[in-house]
Amino acid sequence: MSETSAMSETSTPVIRHLRDRAMGIAVAAALVLAAPLPSSAEVVQAHATSADPVSVLKYTAKERKEALAHWTTARMKTVGKSVDLGPTGPKAKPYKGTPPKTVGRLFFVNASGAETWCTATAVKSANRSVVMTAAHCVRRGSSPGNTNILMVFAPGYSKGKTPYGTFAVRSAAAPRAWENKSTNDIAALVVDADKKDRKLTDVVGGQRIAFNRAVGGTVSALGYSATRPQRGEELLRCVGKAKKEQDTQGTQAIPCDLTGGASGGPWLADFDTATGKGVLVSVNASLDSLTPTKMYGEVLKDTAKKVYDRAQNG
Repeated sequence: MSETSAMSETSTPVIRHLRDRAMGIAVAAALVLAAPLPSSAEVVQAHATSADPVSVLKYTAKERKEALAHWTTARMKTVGKSVDLGPTGPKAKPYKGTPPKTVGRLFFVNASGAETWCTATAVKSANRSVVMTAAHCVRRGSSPGNTNILMVFAPGYSKGKTPYGTFAVRSAAAPRAWENKSTNDIAALVVDADKKDRKLTDVVGGQRIAFNRAVGGTVSALGYSATRPQRGEELLRCVGKAKKEQDTQGTQAIPCDLTGGASGGPWLADFDTATGKGVLVSVNASLDSLTPTKMYGEVLKDTAKKVYDRAQNG
């Protein structure tokens, strides 16, 4: 599943420059239809031995400032208008209940110079600044260095409003297996404090996260699909029982027809709509087809824990 490709053209000089540096277009039955791009985001070499299962990107202070300036609320609202992935499916329902402040849209620019988005979630962490999403929302699989840029997180986003502000992404940790082999599609981001110098989870709280939890039970999958009529402006929800897939990649699945834009959205077990809280056990990673009936997510095992730890200790 890939992030949703939103705009193929933009007039800003920075985007034109990035398009010139683009390395290709990702395709297929993913939630994102266009690939990430090579950026000036620094691939951290510390801990970057082949034995290290985690790869980390860092964005400079200049890049983070540019990201916040680029993603105005007007631009956020506009980005979904140029993409239409068809009608919202019968399994994906508009979210009803107390809005989960922790879940929001993750905006960025991809390899074609298009403005686009995924879904992401603030989680409890030692540094109070960690956001979980899919690795393909950060970088292209099997393509080291081909990364997304101008990345910001808008928790609680709804219909053009960012009630809790916008947080620039400072760094992104993902499994080296994703970077090299396109497996283990999970990422942990660290975001800057907001304009009032408040840490993310001090503002919106954080979902609990579980590792090496047995697959099963009822799960709520959330995401900002680019399907109509919502077009990424409203949070959608699927509910279903998680089942382990019979593969060698360690994935699980639920019945769900969320599509592009929902990539990276949380799978929440023990979810209570009265509080908007649960336990994050996976994220939206891929679909069974372009007309989906099933959503896949990683089983969060030891490598996912190392990714999360690298972020929360960063």
